[in-house]
Amino acid sequence: MKTTPRRSFIKKMGMLTASALAAPTIIPASALGKNGFTAPSDRINLAFIGAGNQAGNDARGFLDDPRVQITTICDINKESSGYWNGKVAGREFIMRMVDEYYSEKHGKNYRSTKGVLDFREVVESKDIDAVEVVTPDHWHAIPVLMAAANKKDIYCQKPLTLTIGEGRAMSDAVRKYGVIFQTGSQQRSGKEFRRVCELVRNGRIGKLQTVICGLPGGTPDFGKTGHLTETVPVPKDFDYDTWLGPAPEAPYSPARTHVNYRWVMDYSGGMVTDWGGHHPDIAQWGIGMDHSGPIKVQNPKSVWSDHPVWDTATEFYFECLYDNGVKLIVSNEAEQGVIFIGTEGKAWATRGNYKVTPEKLDDTVIGPNEVHLYKSDNHYRNFIDCIISREETVAPCEVGHRSITISHLGNISMMLNQDLDWDPVKERFTNSFAANQFLNRHMREPWGALYRKYLV
Repeated sequence: MKTTPRRSFIKKMGMLTASALAAPTIIPASALGKNGFTAPSDRINLAFIGAGNQAGNDARGFLDDPRVQITTICDINKESSGYWNGKVAGREFIMRMVDEYYSEKHGKNYRSTKGVLDFREVVESKDIDAVEVVTPDHWHAIPVLMAAANKKDIYCQKPLTLTIGEGRAMSDAVRKYGVIFQTGSQQRSGKEFRRVCELVRNGRIGKLQTVICGLPGGTPDFGKTGHLTETVPVPKDFDYDTWLGPAPEAPYSPARTHVNYRWVMDYSGGMVTDWGGHHPDIAQWGIGMDHSGPIKVQNPKSVWSDHPVWDTATEFYFECLYDNGVKLIVSNEAEQGVIFIGTEGKAWATRGNYKVTPEKLDDTVIGPNEVHLYKSDNHYRNFIDCIISREETVAPCEVGHRSITISHLGNISMMLNQDLDWDPVKERFTNSFAANQFLNRHMREPWGALYRKYLV
């Protein structure tokens, strides 16, 4: 396990105090890391940057791990409704949840989780070992770059980036600073997806020809506030200007923020990118293109939202061609999940289930000299395991970047209604100047300057 200055200080002080005492002292086993307890000096101090839609789920995923202590919750919203299914979230809400968990677990009134408004305080703190970035997509890149430069290990939710350029910048920074990184594409830790991809990679369905990713369509009103499109005063205890951050200035309305941000292109990319961090990620795994990508995106078809605020695609179809001849189709009309079609069979996977046709193909055992994919059964624990071992996670930054690039390519092709040639090495379009303008987006100041400062 890596040692931070905080941990070294705690351990040294513990030794000095013990040697200075004249009489025996009873020290709880939990403080020494005995009887199944993890000593406080050896716990990984984890901070959350973002306390909205997914933060509660992820916090619960880490709370059960005794090697982790959630110490800090950062968000510019104190507390409000408007999140998943109109539920409440925000900085104070997640802090209470964490404190109540630790109080119940340790049998005492625990009120030590710290609330922070400015993420820069988090990434620069020497008392924090790792961060989870669980903000809207347009707020992923800057905290990740700064956290990497400050040697923090990072768990970042999907979809990993707002643009392809941000993904390249993030992956380069993670590699330069040698930090551990986990993308929140948790299907990589699902046994059904691993099984299907291993069958495909080892030729059980013959030569792979086509992969179909069925993603949800539409713009669901998860926050129950999609009808609130008129400009209204910004709520108290919500720093809306910082929430916008590097995105363009825009009038505040409830339909724009919290869970609704997904349907605004300035902050995200609709269902194409929301689910693009899942099924297309598995497609890349099965195709064997984790560190590359397609060479062409073609036949785009789309219908775009006519909502007063939301402007993402509600219906979509596009194809990606790889240099090995495989075609990847992404569509909201296809069956949900990922289906691999080969010359000798098919393999389909979705959450909690998979199917191979003909069925006898699933009876085969992957031999010791065949392809065995990374095995992880718990995405959160895999991150912590890798912080300790310093090994790569099941969904590292470069893989997450390459996976979400599929969705960005699709959105760009559909916006331009154009077939596009893509160079996965240089990460540039080779037949469209207009398409290359979408590789990066202008960032509002002072955030643009901060982003540029941490580019490597």
